[in-house]
Amino acid sequence: MAIAKTQPQGALVLAGGGHSHALLLQRWAMAPSSRPALGAITLVSRSGSSLYSGLVPSLFAGTIGLEACRIDLRRLCNAAQVAFVEAEIIGLDSSKRLLQLRHSDGSPRPPLSCPLLSLDLGASTAAGPAQAMAIKPLEPVLAALGALTPGALVQLIGSGAAAVELSFALRRRGLQVQLLLQSKSRPYWDRFSDGLRAAGVELHVDCEPTSASPALRLLCSGSRGPAWLAATGLPLNQQGRLCTDASLQVLGFPGFFASGDCAVIQQQPRPASGVWAVRAAPILAANLQRLSLGKKLRLWQPQTHALQLLGDGKGRAYGQWGPLRWGASRLSWLWKQKLDQRFMAMLQQPSSVMAASQEMACSGCAAKLPAQVLNQALNQLGLDQTGPQDAAIVSNSLSNSSSQQWLQSCDGFPALVADPWLNARLTTLHACSDLWASGAQIQSAQLLIQLPRCSVALQSELLSQSLAGVQSVLAQHGAQLLGGHSLQAMAQEANKPLSQQLLLALTVNGFAADPWLKGPLQPGDVLLISRSIGTGVLFAAAQLGKAKSSWISEALEFMQQSQAGLVPLLAAHGCQVCTDVTGFGLLGHLTEMLAASPGVQLQLELDAAPALKGALTLLQQGIASSLAPSNKAILEKWPQLINHQSEAILQLWLDPQTCGPLLAAIPAAQAEACLTAMQTNGFPHARQIARVMG
Repeated sequence: MAIAKTQPQGALVLAGGGHSHALLLQRWAMAPSSRPALGAITLVSRSGSSLYSGLVPSLFAGTIGLEACRIDLRRLCNAAQVAFVEAEIIGLDSSKRLLQLRHSDGSPRPPLSCPLLSLDLGASTAAGPAQAMAIKPLEPVLAALGALTPGALVQLIGSGAAAVELSFALRRRGLQVQLLLQSKSRPYWDRFSDGLRAAGVELHVDCEPTSASPALRLLCSGSRGPAWLAATGLPLNQQGRLCTDASLQVLGFPGFFASGDCAVIQQQPRPASGVWAVRAAPILAANLQRLSLGKKLRLWQPQTHALQLLGDGKGRAYGQWGPLRWGASRLSWLWKQKLDQRFMAMLQQPSSVMAASQEMACSGCAAKLPAQVLNQALNQLGLDQTGPQDAAIVSNSLSNSSSQQWLQSCDGFPALVADPWLNARLTTLHACSDLWASGAQIQSAQLLIQLPRCSVALQSELLSQSLAGVQSVLAQHGAQLLGGHSLQAMAQEANKPLSQQLLLALTVNGFAADPWLKGPLQPGDVLLISRSIGTGVLFAAAQLGKAKSSWISEALEFMQQSQAGLVPLLAAHGCQVCTDVTGFGLLGHLTEMLAASPGVQLQLELDAAPALKGALTLLQQGIASSLAPSNKAILEKWPQLINHQSEAILQLWLDPQTCGPLLAAIPAAQAEACLTAMQTNGFPHARQIARVMG
């Protein structure tokens, strides 16, 4: 079919991280010329990784770990120059072409404009008994299985391939299994019945077992499209799957595509299966590119049958190809393993290609100038460098009748993440940290934002998302965005998504009765750090495709935690000296505190500094932020550390931080109580990392 001239153009949103989209990203990473010529491409998924369906039974059996079947969507997006947004999709306004999202903590996000949309959402489990846990999504089920003791009783409700194969897998795991079947589906499951009984699975047909209540009840009663699709006005079949034509376009909605388990070609229906999701990827890739060029779309004639191999938990597999069926055999199992390993290996390729072809330059606070450059410039101009503070005291009081002092600070950096809303949140929290480190409350802010040079529609979307991200932080703290300034870059960067070419900076204002300074430290003070460090190396590794998505997700969760609540807590325990840990790393900011504290020394507890998950592993591999080598010059002032036995721990102390922790000096008599209060009030990784010696 030809594309009408009125076909909506602009940004493409890939909704969902299913197999079709994963393969799409892999194709674009390996062959950039196949990427559609569109202004911006974004993938939205509720998690930074998805699970390969072919290996899920082995995961349930406990014969492989979770990492073995993860498809790392963040890494694929980075390699394909596609922006990644971690959010739950909760709806779609099809008339306005707006994707409705919810943040991972349950809070709302602004809708995402989707002039062009591809839906690969997977499927949800069909309705069943209320007391049973749906097999999809998989993550809660895996967590529930992990909590069971060996020999615990599990019931599975279902008569299809998933119920049969998972029954075998759970027996392999060492659990008791009861399979609740329906007689109307006997033509399918009966050929597995002897094998299931031999494996120790109890079969109950059209009845509930009379034995003890199960520790876990799982519903495997078939799949449907996600429930929210029903309110979109898009055409659905009886199973709630999106109806498309042979080009994979949703019927009646030009520019909307759908594939995988959430969709079905109306004239050529096929059951939900990973095989068709994989086979759809080349057609989807071709048609998205053709759409961007205004060319005629390709039509797909999917294969009639799909190969189905079901493991029996004993190193064999049953097979089926259309009407052809065969019993469990070792050869079939080896065949299945080869296919699964080939699929996963294919999705591991982009990181090595990217690492070889890209020069790394870190963003976030790791993009700041090295301390040597800053100090040299200040020296040349004769500007005061003694005792630099996190925030400047603008006036001694807010008014003649007030004892509150007015503080101001400025901070910002190139985009750390490709999600403009999240990036703006991180930038705002990072800027606010200077005032919290001064014991102040946030009152207002002004914003400077530089947008990439692109279409008006894309600039409007990037600006809207960024402003919403800033507001989400300021509103939480009762502060106002007073205004600011916007400009556009001279040119686009060739190797980055548009959303990662943003540059944000904020001037933040607040007030405090008795502002905290970086010094002087007093003999006997104890230095407490509020949370873990390691963001510099984690995001450097992510750019190289070498950081696990789960590490980045966990780091972002910490980074989005406001530290405003620490101000009254630290004040109540005698804090008068504080700073935040940012681009110069923990050791660099300790050096600043020491410079403002003549006559004292610090006794460091190097092994006590809490590290974000994955940070030490990456540092041991020799990965570091691009600012870290400059920070290493700080060691000249700490000669006792140069030959420290753990290079990774030393590098952790030098690692530049974005949205880093507060570092507070507490009188020794109150330090233990303060640390306990921090750990029990939202900062469980708070630690003591140094003592002040006279």
